[in-house]
Amino acid sequence: MRRTSIVLATAVAALGMATSMASAAPVSNDGPPFPYKDCLAATKEKGESPSQSTWHCDQLVKKGWVKPAN
Repeated sequence: MRRTSIVLATAVAALGMATSMASAAPVSNDGPPFPYKDCLAATKEKGESPSQSTWHCDQLVKKGWVKPAN
């Protein structure tokens, strides 16, 4: 359980970093909810498997931090 919490916190931090880097673009998203595809990209960049990435992003959708997938 602790490992899951650490990985989820890492995913949220990575998502925040990805968003702050993307804020230099002309159209920026200043805060939650973040796009689902950005969440997947951030978690995969951290080395998670596709199923782990999907699970974490789905959890963040439930909490309102990520927009649902289309």
